[in-house]
Amino acid sequence: MVNLILTIALLLIGLSFILVVIRFIIGETVIDRVVALDLLTVSSIGLIVMLAHFFGRAIYIDVSLVYGILSFIGVIVIAKYLEKSL
Repeated sequence: MVNLILTIALLLIGLSFILVVIRFIIGETVIDRVVALDLLTVSSIGLIVMLAHFFGRAIYIDVSLVYGILSFIGVIVIAKYLEKSL
């Protein structure tokens, strides 16, 4: 039962990943693309965590935490650049 729920969650994360990639490609402004890029990182972090569970490898969770921290810092830097205060 748990594996069925996790498989459904994995499919939903994959679907959100595809939809966000489409939004990233057709984004009208730079801010739309930055938000889409941030959502891509969140989706990929969820995907990494799900794969860590399926493969039984806890080290992937550490990788996803580091990836989350780096993506947060990257979005802050991009926001500061767009604000012209960097």
